[in-house]
Amino acid sequence: MKRAEFTKKLIKQIAKTNFEFELLKDGDRVLVGLSGGKDSLTLIHALKHIQRVAPYNFYFKAVTVSYGMGENYEHLKKHCEEFGIDYEVYETEIFDIAKEKIRKNSSYCSFFSRMRRGALYTYALNNGFNKLALGHHLDDAVESFFMNMFYNGAMRSMPPIYKTERGLYVIRPLIEVRERQLRGFVERNNFFAIGDEMCPAMRFDIKEPYVRENMKEFVADLEKRFPDVMKYIKASFRHIHDDTFFDKTRFKL
Repeated sequence: MKRAEFTKKLIKQIAKTNFEFELLKDGDRVLVGLSGGKDSLTLIHALKHIQRVAPYNFYFKAVTVSYGMGENYEHLKKHCEEFGIDYEVYETEIFDIAKEKIRKNSSYCSFFSRMRRGALYTYALNNGFNKLALGHHLDDAVESFFMNMFYNGAMRSMPPIYKTERGLYVIRPLIEVRERQLRGFVERNNFFAIGDEMCPAMRFDIKEPYVRENMKEFVADLEKRFPDVMKYIKASFRHIHDDTFFDKTRFKL
């Protein structure tokens, strides 16, 4: 059976995140949303590695949400078979629903993200999974932080683990890893990773997701000007002095 190759730095950071935030525990049944992009591909192989070396047992399964528009996921099925990863395509009617819900020239990212996440929640809960693993990385967390600040007036990012109202735990084992490390992983292993071309919204006459792209450009420019900025932002996510802002319910008086 094939095994993916990790750099020591990448797998050490993933293991550290898993240990610190207790993302995986003995007896867990973990569902992984596998889109076929670099993030989710890295995630399934990271979980496979942890499964081999951890002193506890857990089960995980990769599931791809089909939007119901005739997608072909044979390459993902074959990939998972080669590496001994349980895999299934979850058929939905999200594409048909989108035809009714999305208006011309409207934004689409949040709609498909919500629908895909909802489908994964439903599959997980209906099939006895207690955790859902997502492939968000540090760049996602930082971009979301600035998006919430600049567009919503809120200080919010992406936690490594949280519990949904329906009782399902959502975990992000890659949340402290840089996006470029994930890109390097798939390139090193010669994995085929899909990009935005597989997004169902590309079949609609809609606006481009300029907000997320603006944040990517903003963070990239920030890093050019201040090379260590991501290191310090990451550190700041652990050192939160919430009594120093304009929320009187948090003041220490």
